[in-house]
Amino acid sequence: MKSSQSSPADGPGTFDHGGGVRSLRVPIPDNPLGHTLVYVVDTDRGPVLIDTGWDDPSAWEALTSGLAACGTSVEALHGVVVTHHHPDHHGLSGKVREASGAWVAMHAADAAIVRRTRGTRPERWYTYMADKLTAAGAPEEHIAPLRTTRTRRRTLPGLAPALPDREIVPGEFLDLPGRRLRAIWTPGHTPGHVCLHLEEEHPARLGGHGRLFSGDHLLPEITPHIGLYEDPDDDTVTDPLGDYLDSLERVGRLGPAEILPAHQHAFTDAPSRVRELLAHHEDRLTGLLALLSVPLTAWQVAERMEWNRPWDAIPYGSRNIAVSEAEAHLRRLVKQGRAEAVTGSEPVTYMAV
Repeated sequence: MKSSQSSPADGPGTFDHGGGVRSLRVPIPDNPLGHTLVYVVDTDRGPVLIDTGWDDPSAWEALTSGLAACGTSVEALHGVVVTHHHPDHHGLSGKVREASGAWVAMHAADAAIVRRTRGTRPERWYTYMADKLTAAGAPEEHIAPLRTTRTRRRTLPGLAPALPDREIVPGEFLDLPGRRLRAIWTPGHTPGHVCLHLEEEHPARLGGHGRLFSGDHLLPEITPHIGLYEDPDDDTVTDPLGDYLDSLERVGRLGPAEILPAHQHAFTDAPSRVRELLAHHEDRLTGLLALLSVPLTAWQVAERMEWNRPWDAIPYGSRNIAVSEAEAHLRRLVKQGRAEAVTGSEPVTYMAV
């Protein structure tokens, strides 16, 4: 259920959650999510941010004006804790550090992605994605733009993300004087996604165990994208959906009094939301099995899966994300022994067992 504990602070898009925790709405340009909720946590050495928002002038303006409405500033920040490496969370971290001298902390698995992203030429990513889509059975007209010089020169977000200077260690308290904020490793949305458990009494004395900054892991009304962990230089067969489902159960057992997510709004009853998400993904897996009564490529599976709009209306980039999500579900079914790749098929097709 939606939390009623949040109240407006001194500015639009700024909310006081009590107990030295506030949130700022930082816009994401041209994205249906609208904004990232960036949290400001007071500590004995100054305020610390949980995530920073997209690297865009409008986002920077929202961040700086929001901090001013909270009675502080970018220059006063002590640190930045990044839930995961995606640009709507980590995008402004470098700019914040330049302005304040604040440290930036991230889980080692996502820090490795940041290092790889900075060191990989855009052309390598386009080639990698073209090869991946070919293997997934995508039609040539979809792959062709990735091979053109014009497309290769496009500017992609997050190609030079800030390198973190501190590591978030799962299970340990972060170095935040005066606060008890424990890192909970929750891979799935990304390999190094973390939730942050504020192990302090809820300011409104809600029943449960503290508050959970859930990043994109646990959201009140939508499900995060769970796709393959993309790495051009690593062919390890990962199971992101399995990671996510295991992480969900772990968070449900924490029993926090309130969840403070990175999108939408604060809410309560984490165990109930976890059960809904577990059921949702099992329904998707069951539906996918029904599709696999005949051999299908990952692209054909994605075309037939249920999305928030018809396949023909899904934009180009979003189709790539949908295929990655279909592949993550196929990986889970194969690992469970409920489906298998058809021997000798090229591109690879899958069937229910």
